[in-house]
Amino acid sequence: MAYFLFKSEPGVYSFDDLVRDGETVWDGVTAPAAVKNLREMKAGTKWIFYHTGDERTAVGTGTVVSVDASDPKVPMVRVKAGKRLRHPKTLAEIKAQKLFAKSPLLVIGRLSVVPLTEQQWEWFLA
Repeated sequence: MAYFLFKSEPGVYSFDDLVRDGETVWDGVTAPAAVKNLREMKAGTKWIFYHTGDERTAVGTGTVVSVDASDPKVPMVRVKAGKRLRHPKTLAEIKAQKLFAKSPLLVIGRLSVVPLTEQQWEWFLA
């Protein structure tokens, strides 16, 4: 199974917004590397919701509901809210973990959709 981390400015769209909406289409992704990551997703893919900006904290989980790849530029990825993390993880905590030393989350800091390993996924849930 593949795992990812999605970044969003909480003032634009927060985890609370996703919980309120239940589901949404994850849009606004334009960076080629992030679009490539969206293309790798399928229904059931799990992901972490990360607040950027001043907060810089992983706060919740979600699941991909469907992927419509008919648009050659950007696939339409419908996602649903999962659970709030029991222990939100700050960027400082993430940086302190050797597990993330080579992760695009830290190496390509502006990437909005980041692949995660299973071990990284489990760390976020701990």
